[in-house]
Amino acid sequence: MRILSLCPSNTELAVYAGLEDSLAGVDDYSDWPSSIKDLPKLGPDLSINVEKAADLKPDLILASETVPGMEKNIEALKEKGLPYITLPNPTTMTEVGDILLWLGEQTGDREKGEKAYRKFNHFMDHYAELSRKVTERKTIYWEWWGKPVFTPGKQNWLTELSELAGGVNIYEDYDQASVQTDWADVLSRDPDVIAAIWVGVQQHKVKPEFIKKRPGWASMKAVTDDSLHILEEPYFCRPSPRLLTGLAQMAAILHPDIYPPYKDGFDPLLN
Repeated sequence: MRILSLCPSNTELAVYAGLEDSLAGVDDYSDWPSSIKDLPKLGPDLSINVEKAADLKPDLILASETVPGMEKNIEALKEKGLPYITLPNPTTMTEVGDILLWLGEQTGDREKGEKAYRKFNHFMDHYAELSRKVTERKTIYWEWWGKPVFTPGKQNWLTELSELAGGVNIYEDYDQASVQTDWADVLSRDPDVIAAIWVGVQQHKVKPEFIKKRPGWASMKAVTDDSLHILEEPYFCRPSPRLLTGLAQMAAILHPDIYPPYKDGFDPLLN
């Protein structure tokens, strides 16, 4: 089977579901695993080159609507008569795991999908058990973007990730996936931890000193307690099983006395 993936999270889901050998092309932003670097590139995920996709003669294309603007890719695939499926748009980590099972069914390799699904949920269950040992949950401000401020609300996987790590997303009172707010409002909520993961920006380019200089933020609990963390965006912002690595990292930050230590490169589904 020749499979094309049109966004990074789809590529990662396909690999975890045991479909790596079937990948015949990916979008420009797919960067994991390293073994895909030599695959044909189909353009940026918001503007896929459908002509190039057609030339690769795919049996199946993994489309997505996780980001506004991706709909035009699907319309172009329809016009070209190319075979595709649109992956579900998950709002929780649990739903991310469900997609592994769904992908196995859609591609005719249910056994591999089930194996990944079971391993995913085993890790989730283990961290759910550890989270019940937490007596004082720490509040977390997740920063997707700094100006204007965007942060996840209740309908996002980072709310569940926060709970499993023994924390609380301070914007879970907003019943939506993404919340636009401002620096003053974040300051008023005074989180225990700041986790900056700017979407599409590499970790080393996010400078903590600029975050600390925002009006009033120098006195914020997370800053005075040295709990401002610049984290790797792929582990938190993509709806793929790599969220488990992000969970392991955040849990170790919040409650090192309860959760296992985190090591760079740790992957619960591959280690």
